[in-house]
Amino acid sequence: AIEAEEPPEMNYIRKHYLEDMEDTEHTPEEEASARYRIFGCPPGAYGIGILDLIEAQNWTDEHDFAKCYINWGGYAYSTKSPEGVDARAEFTHRLTSVKVAIHNQDDREHDIFDSDDYFQFHGGMIATIQALSKDGTKPKGYFGDTQNPDRPKVRDIKEETLRVYRSRVVNPKWLDSIRKHGYKGASEMAATVDYMFGFDATADVVNDFMYEQVAQLYALDGVSQEFFEECNPWALAGISERLLEAAQRGMWAEPNPETLEALKQTLLKSDAMLEGRTEP
Repeated sequence: AIEAEEPPEMNYIRKHYLEDMEDTEHTPEEEASARYRIFGCPPGAYGIGILDLIEAQNWTDEHDFAKCYINWGGYAYSTKSPEGVDARAEFTHRLTSVKVAIHNQDDREHDIFDSDDYFQFHGGMIATIQALSKDGTKPKGYFGDTQNPDRPKVRDIKEETLRVYRSRVVNPKWLDSIRKHGYKGASEMAATVDYMFGFDATADVVNDFMYEQVAQLYALDGVSQEFFEECNPWALAGISERLLEAAQRGMWAEPNPETLEALKQTLLKSDAMLEGRTEP
């Protein structure tokens, strides 16, 4: 695209490259780095590192996510450098000019709350761009749905969040079905809460009413509690702890005090169940 003989207004990759190259002389290395557009993890590695911050509760705001995102994702890949080169400075420079962060998906077998990759890579990009902006402005976030190539759809990331929340996360049919899978089903419920939390931490997409309903259906509902007690009390402890963390961090801005107290008691109850299981 950079080499294409096209007007700059028709080819923004070429336009930005020419802007980087104008006015001053550049070394071959600087000219090569101005061409970098494909960035990823260090050679031989996978992931962006944000999941580790979330799981360890070792973060404060988007600036922590940005450091991790750039350090893990700032390696450039090109025809001249297929093995990847450290280009974290160039990656940072590119991100400062990004106004829209979009993720495209061509299947409906997965959604944004059933894998950590979504909040790590897409949510992480949104958080990083916000951290790099001078006034803390978030980029526009979009989800491209191309499951049907003849009818592609693009949704605002908040709209996609609400769609997945209503269609799966709190869908009684999904909850009844996932409980049939015993220990693994309980783990999937806990993972859903973790991934929802992760996307909210990075992209600020979850409303208070969503946390409230998840707390009621996943942690405080009698049927769910019996299911977790029988199949996987570790999952119940994880769900309760994660929801309490959301409140502690202000992500769940105005939680119902009665709900918080019930979650604390549920966490204590689940800890007691786990302690009992360690007895000979």
